[in-house]
Amino acid sequence: MGTVYLARSRGGRLLAVKVARPELAADAAFRARFRVEVDAARRVGGFHTAQVVDADPGGEPPWLATAYVPGPTLAHLITTEGPMTEVELRQLGAALAEALQAVHGCGLVHRDLKPGNIIMAPDGPRVLDFGIARAVESTRLTMTGHAFGTPGYLAPEQAEGREVTGAADVFALGAVLVAAAGGSAFGEGTPMMLMYRSVHAEADLSPVPAGICGTVGACLEKDPARRPTTEQLLDAFTGVVDASHPPTLVVPPPTLVVLPTEDGLGAVQEPASEDTEFFHAEDDERAVVIDAHGVEIRLVGPDDITIDFPWNVITSISHAFEDASLQCTLFIEVADDVPYDCTLTAPDEMTYGRWARHLPYVQGHYCE
Repeated sequence: MGTVYLARSRGGRLLAVKVARPELAADAAFRARFRVEVDAARRVGGFHTAQVVDADPGGEPPWLATAYVPGPTLAHLITTEGPMTEVELRQLGAALAEALQAVHGCGLVHRDLKPGNIIMAPDGPRVLDFGIARAVESTRLTMTGHAFGTPGYLAPEQAEGREVTGAADVFALGAVLVAAAGGSAFGEGTPMMLMYRSVHAEADLSPVPAGICGTVGACLEKDPARRPTTEQLLDAFTGVVDASHPPTLVVPPPTLVVLPTEDGLGAVQEPASEDTEFFHAEDDERAVVIDAHGVEIRLVGPDDITIDFPWNVITSISHAFEDASLQCTLFIEVADDVPYDCTLTAPDEMTYGRWARHLPYVQGHYCE
């Protein structure tokens, strides 16, 4: 749809700013649809998508700003790391089904789900660009009888220019899982050949593990009415891996972990006053620092990206400890409160205990 820029908000948050091409900007139909789609995209939220932060469909040119999601695309991950295991495919399928469920619940259809539109973030996959797809499709650039989307992932009804519903996204999900398993649902060739096969040929499911082959095949049914719903997909992908594990519905409240002393009894010491003003936690991927200036989140790596959140843009902060991990959630004052989650894994039990003892005091110092 145009050019995408990596930007930083005044509060230090990284954003992806998407600026429309001139030919789209000149089309009144695109602007009208873009405005509707942006409003709908705001309602989807950022749990499985890139959170919409701001947009100006009437701008010169129109633009859209979403939260920047760090991580490789699924396409890149498949190329560099090879096929996924059955467990990984189940996790991916469930996450994408849940994402599509949220998108469809807001009256949207993605229409271009593919490995290149899926970011494999540290805390789970994110589906990108669902808010733009239908806006672009409605313009003069896509005429009656022309398919919008990516051949090889297009449902038959899309390829034939017929009415498209959320079932088309389920078809694309099936093709994505075939690709993640190391295959290609409709092989290689020209766009026209791939579109012809999606309508007339059976999908090649040979790379897909036997345990999920039936589910993936059902996604790729030619008849939209015969494809599973997103709820049925969630049941199929999560019901076999560990049926005894109940769904996680509630984030546990902050927990003070008490390490045993030498006599076997737990003891918690009040920290010195200066210790309540500074907190630092770090693992191999990220670091969190809390001090008088605000909260700093650093992505550890060659580029060492730092995101600063001053206290004047933080409306609230919470934390939770579970399974040797610390999760911090910030609510940022950007139009509406926007949550920003950061999860760190302690390298050992002693470090985990120190984080758990120290953070509540520091948080209380600044948040009372």
